[in-house]
Amino acid sequence: MRLVVFFVLIARLAQAQDFAWTPGLQRAFAQMQQLQVQPARQTIAREPATQSPGIQLFLDDYADMLTLTTSDNDALFAELSKREEERLDALKKLPDSSPWQRVMQAEVRLHWAFCKLKFGREMSASWDVIKAYRLLGENRKLFPDFLPTYKSLGTLYVMIGSVPESYAWVARLLGLRGSIADGQQMLVRARQDPVFGLEAQLIDLMVRAYVLTFTPADEQALRQLIARSPDNLLLHFFGATIEQKSGNSEQALLYLTSRPTGPAYLPLPIVSNILGDIYLQKGQYATADAHFARFLTEYKGQNFRKDSQYKRFLCHWLAGYPDSQSRPFLERVVSSGRTTVESDKAAQRFAEIYLKRGATPNQPVLMRARLASDGGFLDSALAYLRPYTEARFVGLPEKSEFNYRMGRILQRRNQANAAIPYFVRALALSDAYDEAPLSFGASSALQLGYIYKQKNDRTTARSFFQRALAQKNHEYKNSIDNKARAGLSGL
Repeated sequence: MRLVVFFVLIARLAQAQDFAWTPGLQRAFAQMQQLQVQPARQTIAREPATQSPGIQLFLDDYADMLTLTTSDNDALFAELSKREEERLDALKKLPDSSPWQRVMQAEVRLHWAFCKLKFGREMSASWDVIKAYRLLGENRKLFPDFLPTYKSLGTLYVMIGSVPESYAWVARLLGLRGSIADGQQMLVRARQDPVFGLEAQLIDLMVRAYVLTFTPADEQALRQLIARSPDNLLLHFFGATIEQKSGNSEQALLYLTSRPTGPAYLPLPIVSNILGDIYLQKGQYATADAHFARFLTEYKGQNFRKDSQYKRFLCHWLAGYPDSQSRPFLERVVSSGRTTVESDKAAQRFAEIYLKRGATPNQPVLMRARLASDGGFLDSALAYLRPYTEARFVGLPEKSEFNYRMGRILQRRNQANAAIPYFVRALALSDAYDEAPLSFGASSALQLGYIYKQKNDRTTARSFFQRALAQKNHEYKNSIDNKARAGLSGL
Protein backbone atom coordinates (compact mmCIF):
# COMPACT_ATOMS: atom_id res chain seq x y z
CA MET A 1 0.00 0.00 0.00
CA ARG A 2 2.80 2.41 0.87
CA LEU A 3 4.43 1.63 -2.47
CA VAL A 4 1.21 2.57 -4.32
CA VAL A 5 0.98 5.87 -2.41
CA PHE A 6 4.62 6.56 -3.20
CA PHE A 7 4.11 6.08 -6.96
CA VAL A 8 0.95 8.22 -6.91
CA LEU A 9 2.89 11.03 -5.24
CA ILE A 10 5.72 10.69 -7.75
CA ALA A 11 3.23 10.85 -10.65
CA ARG A 12 1.56 13.96 -9.24
CA LEU A 13 4.93 15.63 -8.69
CA ALA A 14 5.89 14.91 -12.31
CA GLN A 15 2.61 16.42 -13.54
CA ALA A 16 3.16 19.52 -11.43
CA GLN A 17 6.68 19.91 -12.82
CA ASP A 18 5.32 19.89 -16.37
CA PHE A 19 3.75 23.29 -15.63
CA ALA A 20 5.95 24.65 -12.85
CA TRP A 21 6.67 28.37 -12.92
CA THR A 22 10.32 28.24 -11.86
CA PRO A 23 12.01 31.51 -10.85
CA GLY A 24 13.81 31.56 -14.21
CA LEU A 25 10.59 31.10 -16.21
CA GLN A 26 8.82 33.74 -14.12
CA ARG A 27 11.67 36.13 -14.90
CA ALA A 28 11.45 35.31 -18.63
CA PHE A 29 7.70 36.00 -18.66
CA ALA A 30 8.23 39.31 -16.89
CA GLN A 31 10.87 40.26 -19.46
CA MET A 32 8.50 39.44 -22.32
CA GLN A 33 5.77 41.54 -20.75
CA GLN A 34 8.25 44.42 -20.92
CA LEU A 35 8.94 43.60 -24.62
CA GLN A 36 12.47 42.44 -23.77
CA VAL A 37 12.03 39.34 -25.90
CA GLN A 38 15.65 38.49 -26.71
CA PRO A 39 16.79 38.64 -23.05
CA ALA A 40 13.76 36.49 -22.21
CA ARG A 41 14.78 33.88 -24.77
CA GLN A 42 18.26 33.83 -23.24
CA THR A 43 16.74 33.34 -19.78
CA ILE A 44 14.69 30.39 -21.06
CA ALA A 45 17.74 28.87 -22.73
CA ARG A 46 19.46 28.65 -19.33
CA GLU A 47 16.64 26.44 -18.02
CA PRO A 48 17.02 22.63 -18.40
CA ALA A 49 15.13 21.46 -21.50
CA THR A 50 13.13 18.98 -19.41
CA GLN A 51 12.25 21.59 -16.77
CA SER A 52 8.57 22.52 -16.97
CA PRO A 53 8.05 21.77 -20.68
CA GLY A 54 4.46 23.10 -20.68
CA ILE A 55 5.49 26.56 -19.53
CA GLN A 56 8.49 26.62 -21.85
CA LEU A 57 6.23 25.84 -24.82
CA PHE A 58 3.91 28.69 -23.80
CA LEU A 59 6.78 31.17 -23.39
CA ASP A 60 8.38 30.23 -26.73
CA ASP A 61 5.01 30.80 -28.37
CA TYR A 62 4.48 34.10 -26.53
CA ALA A 63 7.85 35.32 -27.78
CA ASP A 64 6.95 34.44 -31.38
CA MET A 65 3.60 36.23 -31.06
CA LEU A 66 5.20 39.41 -29.76
CA THR A 67 7.84 39.35 -32.49
CA LEU A 68 5.28 38.85 -35.26
CA THR A 69 2.74 41.40 -34.09
CA THR A 70 5.33 44.14 -33.57
CA SER A 71 7.11 43.50 -36.89
CA ASP A 72 4.19 42.59 -39.21
CA ASN A 73 6.75 40.61 -41.22
CA ASP A 74 4.92 38.39 -43.75
CA ALA A 75 7.95 36.20 -44.47
CA LEU A 76 8.56 35.61 -40.77
CA PHE A 77 4.88 34.76 -40.27
CA ALA A 78 5.08 32.13 -43.02
CA GLU A 79 8.21 30.69 -41.39
CA LEU A 80 6.92 30.58 -37.81
CA SER A 81 3.25 29.69 -38.30
CA LYS A 82 3.95 25.95 -38.55
CA ARG A 83 5.03 26.02 -34.91
CA GLU A 84 1.43 26.42 -33.70
CA GLU A 85 0.43 22.81 -34.37
CA GLU A 86 3.80 21.48 -33.16
CA ARG A 87 3.36 23.20 -29.81
CA LEU A 88 -0.29 22.21 -29.50
CA ASP A 89 0.60 18.56 -30.17
CA ALA A 90 3.31 18.71 -27.51
CA LEU A 91 0.93 20.30 -24.98
CA LYS A 92 -1.76 17.69 -25.64
CA LYS A 93 0.73 14.96 -24.65
CA LEU A 94 1.17 16.49 -21.19
CA PRO A 95 -1.19 15.41 -18.38
CA ASP A 96 -4.68 16.86 -18.75
CA SER A 97 -5.19 16.43 -15.01
CA SER A 98 -3.30 19.72 -14.61
CA PRO A 99 -5.46 22.86 -14.83
CA TRP A 100 -2.64 24.44 -16.84
CA GLN A 101 -2.84 22.00 -19.76
CA ARG A 102 -6.00 23.38 -21.39
CA VAL A 103 -5.12 26.98 -20.47
CA MET A 104 -1.76 26.71 -22.22
CA GLN A 105 -3.39 25.20 -25.32
CA ALA A 106 -5.91 28.04 -25.35
CA GLU A 107 -3.17 30.65 -24.93
CA VAL A 108 -1.24 29.26 -27.90
CA ARG A 109 -4.39 29.28 -30.03
CA LEU A 110 -5.17 32.86 -29.04
CA HIS A 111 -1.59 33.95 -29.78
CA TRP A 112 -1.97 32.64 -33.31
CA ALA A 113 -5.49 33.98 -33.71
CA PHE A 114 -4.11 37.44 -32.99
CA CYS A 115 -1.23 36.94 -35.43
CA LYS A 116 -3.51 35.56 -38.15
CA LEU A 117 -5.86 38.52 -37.85
CA LYS A 118 -2.90 40.86 -38.32
CA PHE A 119 -1.85 38.97 -41.45
CA GLY A 120 -5.33 38.71 -42.98
CA ARG A 121 -6.06 35.03 -42.13
CA GLU A 122 -9.47 35.72 -40.61
CA MET A 123 -11.06 32.27 -41.13
CA SER A 124 -8.19 30.35 -39.55
CA ALA A 125 -8.07 32.87 -36.70
CA SER A 126 -11.79 32.35 -36.07
CA TRP A 127 -11.33 28.61 -35.62
CA ASP A 128 -8.49 29.20 -33.17
CA VAL A 129 -10.76 31.49 -31.15
CA ILE A 130 -13.58 28.92 -31.14
CA LYS A 131 -11.26 26.12 -30.01
CA ALA A 132 -9.70 28.33 -27.31
CA TYR A 133 -13.18 29.23 -26.04
CA ARG A 134 -14.09 25.54 -25.74
CA LEU A 135 -10.84 24.64 -23.98
CA LEU A 136 -11.28 27.44 -21.45
CA GLY A 137 -14.95 26.62 -20.90
CA GLU A 138 -14.06 23.01 -20.19
CA ASN A 139 -11.28 24.08 -17.83
CA ARG A 140 -13.69 26.35 -15.98
CA LYS A 141 -16.01 23.39 -15.35
CA LEU A 142 -13.20 21.09 -14.23
CA PHE A 143 -11.25 23.66 -12.18
CA PRO A 144 -13.68 26.49 -11.28
CA ASP A 145 -11.25 28.15 -8.85
CA PHE A 146 -8.26 28.23 -11.21
CA LEU A 147 -7.75 31.96 -11.81
CA PRO A 148 -5.60 31.83 -15.00
CA THR A 149 -8.62 30.46 -16.90
CA TYR A 150 -10.52 33.71 -16.44
CA LYS A 151 -8.04 36.10 -18.08
CA SER A 152 -8.55 34.81 -21.60
CA LEU A 153 -12.08 33.49 -21.06
CA GLY A 154 -13.11 36.94 -19.83
CA THR A 155 -11.52 38.50 -22.91
CA LEU A 156 -13.46 36.13 -25.17
CA TYR A 157 -16.73 36.86 -23.33
CA VAL A 158 -16.19 40.57 -23.99
CA MET A 159 -15.47 39.88 -27.68
CA ILE A 160 -18.60 37.73 -28.02
CA GLY A 161 -20.68 40.31 -26.18
CA SER A 162 -19.42 42.94 -28.64
CA VAL A 163 -20.58 41.05 -31.73
CA PRO A 164 -23.19 43.09 -33.68
CA GLU A 165 -26.77 41.90 -33.21
CA SER A 166 -26.98 40.99 -36.90
CA TYR A 167 -24.20 38.40 -36.38
CA ALA A 168 -25.05 37.22 -32.87
CA TRP A 169 -26.90 34.20 -34.26
CA VAL A 170 -23.64 32.92 -35.76
CA ALA A 171 -21.96 33.00 -32.34
CA ARG A 172 -24.91 31.18 -30.79
CA LEU A 173 -24.90 28.60 -33.58
CA LEU A 174 -21.23 27.88 -32.83
CA GLY A 175 -21.96 27.56 -29.12
CA LEU A 176 -20.23 30.84 -28.23
CA ARG A 177 -22.01 32.66 -25.45
CA GLY A 178 -20.83 35.60 -23.42
CA SER A 179 -21.47 39.18 -22.45
CA ILE A 180 -19.37 42.26 -21.81
CA ALA A 181 -20.51 42.42 -18.17
CA ASP A 182 -19.66 38.75 -17.46
CA GLY A 183 -16.34 39.12 -19.26
CA GLN A 184 -15.42 42.12 -17.15
CA GLN A 185 -16.24 40.21 -13.96
CA MET A 186 -13.90 37.43 -15.07
CA LEU A 187 -11.14 39.91 -15.85
CA VAL A 188 -11.51 41.51 -12.43
CA ARG A 189 -11.28 38.05 -10.88
CA ALA A 190 -8.19 37.18 -12.95
CA ARG A 191 -6.43 40.32 -11.73
CA GLN A 192 -5.80 38.45 -8.47
CA ASP A 193 -3.72 35.81 -10.25
CA PRO A 194 0.05 36.21 -9.68
CA VAL A 195 0.92 35.06 -13.23
CA PHE A 196 -1.68 36.72 -15.47
CA GLY A 197 -2.86 39.50 -13.15
CA LEU A 198 -1.02 42.27 -15.00
CA GLU A 199 -2.38 41.17 -18.39
CA ALA A 200 -5.91 40.93 -16.96
CA GLN A 201 -5.71 44.47 -15.57
CA LEU A 202 -4.42 45.88 -18.86
CA ILE A 203 -7.10 44.06 -20.88
CA ASP A 204 -9.79 45.32 -18.50
CA LEU A 205 -8.59 48.90 -18.98
CA MET A 206 -8.58 48.44 -22.76
CA VAL A 207 -12.17 47.15 -22.64
CA ARG A 208 -13.19 50.26 -20.72
CA ALA A 209 -11.45 52.52 -23.24
CA TYR A 210 -12.41 50.81 -26.49
CA VAL A 211 -15.79 49.23 -25.70
CA LEU A 212 -17.31 51.12 -22.77
CA THR A 213 -16.48 54.51 -21.22
CA PHE A 214 -13.04 55.38 -19.86
CA THR A 215 -13.61 57.15 -16.55
CA PRO A 216 -11.25 59.41 -14.54
CA ALA A 217 -10.86 56.50 -12.08
CA ASP A 218 -9.75 54.24 -14.95
CA GLU A 219 -7.27 56.85 -16.11
CA GLN A 220 -5.85 57.13 -12.60
CA ALA A 221 -5.47 53.35 -12.40
CA LEU A 222 -3.62 53.35 -15.73
CA ARG A 223 -1.25 56.10 -14.63
CA GLN A 224 -0.45 54.26 -11.40
CA LEU A 225 0.17 51.03 -13.30
CA ILE A 226 2.67 52.69 -15.65
CA ALA A 227 4.31 54.69 -12.85
CA ARG A 228 5.06 51.42 -11.04
CA SER A 229 6.70 49.99 -14.18
CA PRO A 230 9.03 52.60 -15.71
CA ASP A 231 10.98 49.86 -17.55
CA ASN A 232 7.90 48.29 -19.16
CA LEU A 233 7.72 49.28 -22.84
CA LEU A 234 4.51 47.30 -23.41
CA LEU A 235 2.68 49.24 -20.70
CA HIS A 236 3.91 52.58 -22.04
CA PHE A 237 2.78 51.63 -25.53
CA PHE A 238 -0.68 50.39 -24.55
CA GLY A 239 -1.06 53.26 -22.11
CA ALA A 240 -0.44 55.66 -24.99
CA THR A 241 -2.96 53.93 -27.27
CA ILE A 242 -5.60 53.89 -24.50
CA GLU A 243 -5.08 57.58 -23.69
CA GLN A 244 -5.16 58.51 -27.36
CA LYS A 245 -8.38 56.55 -27.86
CA SER A 246 -9.86 58.32 -24.83
CA GLY A 247 -9.04 61.77 -26.22
CA ASN A 248 -6.02 62.46 -23.98
CA SER A 249 -3.27 62.69 -26.58
CA GLU A 250 -1.05 64.95 -24.47
CA GLN A 251 -0.83 62.20 -21.86
CA ALA A 252 -0.26 59.66 -24.63
CA LEU A 253 2.63 61.79 -25.87
CA LEU A 254 4.12 61.81 -22.37
CA TYR A 255 4.00 58.01 -22.20
CA LEU A 256 5.71 57.67 -25.57
CA THR A 257 8.44 60.24 -24.95
CA SER A 258 9.22 58.67 -21.55
CA ARG A 259 9.12 55.07 -22.79
CA PRO A 260 12.17 52.87 -22.10
CA THR A 261 14.43 52.31 -25.09
CA GLY A 262 17.53 50.32 -25.91
CA PRO A 263 18.73 47.18 -27.69
CA ALA A 264 17.06 44.89 -25.12
CA TYR A 265 13.61 45.93 -26.32
CA LEU A 266 11.75 44.88 -29.44
CA PRO A 267 11.68 47.66 -32.04
CA LEU A 268 8.26 49.35 -32.28
CA PRO A 269 8.07 51.26 -35.56
CA ILE A 270 4.33 51.80 -34.97
CA VAL A 271 5.29 54.38 -32.33
CA SER A 272 6.26 56.77 -35.14
CA ASN A 273 2.77 56.37 -36.60
CA ILE A 274 1.16 57.21 -33.25
CA LEU A 275 3.45 60.20 -32.72
CA GLY A 276 2.48 61.40 -36.18
CA ASP A 277 -1.19 61.14 -35.16
CA ILE A 278 -0.65 63.22 -32.04
CA TYR A 279 1.28 66.00 -33.79
CA LEU A 280 -1.35 66.02 -36.55
CA GLN A 281 -4.02 66.56 -33.89
CA LYS A 282 -1.92 69.38 -32.43
CA GLY A 283 -1.74 71.05 -35.87
CA GLN A 284 2.05 70.63 -36.07
CA TYR A 285 1.94 69.35 -39.62
CA ALA A 286 5.64 69.31 -40.53
CA THR A 287 6.54 67.36 -37.38
CA ALA A 288 3.65 64.95 -37.94
CA ASP A 289 4.66 64.38 -41.57
CA ALA A 290 8.24 63.59 -40.54
CA HIS A 291 7.00 60.89 -38.15
CA PHE A 292 4.74 59.30 -40.78
CA ALA A 293 7.57 59.35 -43.31
CA ARG A 294 9.88 57.69 -40.78
CA PHE A 295 7.29 55.00 -40.07
CA LEU A 296 6.87 54.20 -43.75
CA THR A 297 10.65 53.91 -44.14
CA GLU A 298 11.36 51.75 -41.07
CA TYR A 299 8.26 49.56 -41.05
CA LYS A 300 8.36 46.39 -43.16
CA GLY A 301 4.73 45.25 -42.81
CA GLN A 302 1.64 45.99 -44.88
CA ASN A 303 -0.78 47.17 -42.17
CA PHE A 304 -1.04 50.93 -41.45
CA ARG A 305 0.56 51.88 -44.75
CA LYS A 306 -2.66 53.26 -46.21
CA ASP A 307 -3.34 55.04 -42.93
CA SER A 308 0.09 56.70 -42.91
CA GLN A 309 -0.12 57.81 -46.53
CA TYR A 310 -3.58 59.25 -45.81
CA LYS A 311 -2.21 61.11 -42.78
CA ARG A 312 0.65 62.48 -44.90
CA PHE A 313 -2.04 63.78 -47.27
CA LEU A 314 -3.75 65.47 -44.32
CA CYS A 315 -0.47 67.08 -43.23
CA HIS A 316 -0.08 68.70 -46.66
CA TRP A 317 -3.78 69.40 -47.29
CA LEU A 318 -4.39 71.07 -43.92
CA ALA A 319 -1.15 73.04 -44.16
CA GLY A 320 -2.48 74.61 -47.35
CA TYR A 321 -0.29 72.92 -49.94
CA PRO A 322 -1.70 72.88 -53.49
CA ASP A 323 -3.64 69.81 -54.59
CA SER A 324 -0.79 68.78 -56.91
CA GLN A 325 1.43 68.23 -53.85
CA SER A 326 -1.11 66.61 -51.52
CA ARG A 327 -3.11 64.40 -53.93
CA PRO A 328 -0.20 61.98 -54.70
CA PHE A 329 -0.36 60.70 -51.11
CA LEU A 330 -3.97 59.60 -51.66
CA GLU A 331 -2.95 57.87 -54.86
CA ARG A 332 -0.44 55.91 -52.77
CA VAL A 333 -3.21 55.02 -50.34
CA VAL A 334 -5.02 53.23 -53.15
CA SER A 335 -1.91 51.48 -54.48
CA SER A 336 -0.14 50.40 -51.25
CA GLY A 337 -0.72 48.25 -48.19
CA ARG A 338 -3.86 46.27 -47.39
CA THR A 339 -7.21 46.81 -45.71
CA THR A 340 -7.06 44.45 -42.74
CA VAL A 341 -7.14 47.00 -39.89
CA GLU A 342 -9.86 49.60 -39.46
CA SER A 343 -7.63 52.64 -39.92
CA ASP A 344 -6.50 51.36 -43.33
CA LYS A 345 -10.11 50.72 -44.37
CA ALA A 346 -11.04 54.28 -43.37
CA ALA A 347 -8.06 55.67 -45.30
CA GLN A 348 -9.08 53.71 -48.39
CA ARG A 349 -12.67 55.02 -48.20
CA PHE A 350 -11.52 58.62 -47.85
CA ALA A 351 -9.05 58.33 -50.72
CA GLU A 352 -11.57 56.82 -53.09
CA ILE A 353 -14.16 59.52 -52.36
CA TYR A 354 -11.69 62.42 -52.51
CA LEU A 355 -10.02 61.25 -55.72
CA LYS A 356 -13.44 60.94 -57.32
CA ARG A 357 -15.19 64.06 -56.00
CA GLY A 358 -12.61 66.33 -54.39
CA ALA A 359 -13.56 68.33 -51.31
CA THR A 360 -15.70 71.34 -50.50
CA PRO A 361 -13.95 74.50 -49.21
CA ASN A 362 -15.11 73.93 -45.64
CA GLN A 363 -14.07 70.29 -45.27
CA PRO A 364 -10.56 71.22 -44.04
CA VAL A 365 -12.21 73.26 -41.26
CA LEU A 366 -14.21 70.27 -40.09
CA MET A 367 -11.16 68.01 -40.34
CA ARG A 368 -9.00 70.36 -38.23
CA ALA A 369 -11.73 70.55 -35.60
CA ARG A 370 -12.21 66.79 -35.64
CA LEU A 371 -8.51 66.03 -35.20
CA ALA A 372 -8.03 68.58 -32.42
CA SER A 373 -11.17 67.43 -30.60
CA ASP A 374 -10.22 63.74 -30.91
CA GLY A 375 -6.86 64.53 -29.32
CA GLY A 376 -8.34 66.55 -26.47
CA PHE A 377 -7.00 69.87 -27.74
CA LEU A 378 -10.35 71.51 -27.11
CA ASP A 379 -9.35 75.19 -27.19
CA SER A 380 -7.88 74.72 -30.66
CA ALA A 381 -10.90 72.73 -31.82
CA LEU A 382 -13.29 75.43 -30.66
CA ALA A 383 -11.18 78.15 -32.28
CA TYR A 384 -11.43 76.35 -35.63
CA LEU A 385 -15.25 76.26 -35.52
CA ARG A 386 -16.15 79.44 -33.66
CA PRO A 387 -16.07 81.71 -36.78
CA TYR A 388 -18.64 79.43 -38.50
CA THR A 389 -22.35 78.69 -38.31
CA GLU A 390 -24.29 75.80 -39.75
CA ALA A 391 -25.36 77.97 -42.70
CA ARG A 392 -21.72 78.16 -43.92
CA PHE A 393 -21.66 74.42 -44.64
CA VAL A 394 -22.98 72.65 -47.73
CA GLY A 395 -25.32 69.66 -47.54
CA LEU A 396 -26.78 67.71 -44.63
CA PRO A 397 -23.66 65.61 -43.91
CA GLU A 398 -21.46 68.69 -43.38
CA LYS A 399 -24.16 70.51 -41.40
CA SER A 400 -24.68 67.44 -39.20
CA GLU A 401 -20.96 67.06 -38.63
CA PHE A 402 -20.57 70.73 -37.72
CA ASN A 403 -23.26 70.42 -35.04
CA TYR A 404 -21.87 67.17 -33.69
CA ARG A 405 -18.32 68.57 -33.47
CA MET A 406 -19.55 71.70 -31.67
CA GLY A 407 -21.59 69.62 -29.26
CA ARG A 408 -18.72 67.24 -28.51
CA ILE A 409 -16.24 70.07 -27.94
CA LEU A 410 -18.60 71.87 -25.54
CA GLN A 411 -19.45 68.63 -23.74
CA ARG A 412 -15.80 67.82 -23.17
CA ARG A 413 -15.28 71.39 -21.90
CA ASN A 414 -17.88 70.58 -19.20
CA GLN A 415 -20.52 72.74 -20.90
CA ALA A 416 -23.13 70.00 -21.27
CA ASN A 417 -26.15 72.29 -21.34
CA ALA A 418 -24.62 74.31 -24.19
CA ALA A 419 -23.82 71.09 -26.05
CA ILE A 420 -27.38 69.68 -25.98
CA PRO A 421 -28.89 71.86 -28.78
CA TYR A 422 -26.00 71.00 -31.11
CA PHE A 423 -26.40 67.25 -30.52
CA VAL A 424 -30.18 67.46 -31.00
CA ARG A 425 -29.68 69.35 -34.26
CA ALA A 426 -27.05 66.87 -35.52
CA LEU A 427 -29.44 63.99 -34.78
CA ALA A 428 -32.29 65.68 -36.64
CA LEU A 429 -30.14 66.45 -39.68
CA SER A 430 -28.83 62.86 -39.80
CA ASP A 431 -32.37 61.51 -39.63
CA ALA A 432 -33.35 63.78 -42.53
CA TYR A 433 -30.54 62.51 -44.77
CA ASP A 434 -31.73 59.46 -46.71
CA GLU A 435 -28.89 58.94 -49.21
CA ALA A 436 -26.60 57.03 -46.86
CA PRO A 437 -26.38 56.39 -43.09
CA LEU A 438 -24.55 59.09 -41.13
CA SER A 439 -22.73 58.30 -37.90
CA PHE A 440 -23.18 61.79 -36.45
CA GLY A 441 -26.77 61.11 -35.48
CA ALA A 442 -25.96 57.91 -33.63
CA SER A 443 -22.94 59.53 -31.95
CA SER A 444 -25.07 62.52 -30.90
CA ALA A 445 -27.80 60.28 -29.49
CA LEU A 446 -25.19 58.37 -27.49
CA GLN A 447 -23.70 61.56 -26.02
CA LEU A 448 -27.18 62.88 -25.19
CA GLY A 449 -27.80 59.62 -23.36
CA TYR A 450 -24.65 60.18 -21.31
CA ILE A 451 -25.58 63.79 -20.54
CA TYR A 452 -29.09 62.97 -19.32
CA LYS A 453 -27.83 59.96 -17.39
CA GLN A 454 -25.43 62.27 -15.57
CA LYS A 455 -28.38 64.58 -14.86
CA ASN A 456 -30.18 61.53 -13.39
CA ASP A 457 -32.98 61.97 -15.95
CA ARG A 458 -33.30 58.26 -16.60
CA THR A 459 -36.30 58.41 -18.90
CA THR A 460 -34.68 60.87 -21.30
CA ALA A 461 -31.33 59.09 -21.11
CA ARG A 462 -32.99 55.77 -21.94
CA SER A 463 -34.78 57.28 -24.95
CA PHE A 464 -31.54 58.63 -26.42
CA PHE A 465 -29.60 55.39 -25.85
CA GLN A 466 -32.43 53.59 -27.65
CA ARG A 467 -32.28 56.11 -30.50
CA ALA A 468 -28.55 55.46 -30.80
CA LEU A 469 -29.26 51.74 -31.12
CA ALA A 470 -31.98 52.41 -33.70
CA GLN A 471 -29.60 54.13 -36.15
CA LYS A 472 -28.93 51.69 -38.99
CA ASN A 473 -25.78 50.67 -40.89
CA HIS A 474 -23.59 53.65 -40.03
CA GLU A 475 -19.81 53.46 -39.92
CA TYR A 476 -19.42 53.03 -36.15
CA LYS A 477 -22.55 50.99 -35.40
CA ASN A 478 -20.82 48.16 -33.54
CA SER A 479 -18.92 50.36 -31.07
CA ILE A 480 -21.78 52.83 -30.54
CA ASP A 481 -24.28 50.00 -30.00
CA ASN A 482 -21.99 48.45 -27.37
CA LYS A 483 -21.69 51.76 -25.54
CA ALA A 484 -25.44 52.43 -25.77
CA ARG A 485 -26.28 48.98 -24.40
CA ALA A 486 -23.82 49.54 -21.55
CA GLY A 487 -25.46 52.91 -20.87
CA LEU A 488 -28.91 51.29 -20.73
CA SER A 489 -27.70 48.59 -18.35
CA GLY A 490 -27.05 51.18 -15.66
CA LEU A 491 -30.55 52.72 -15.82
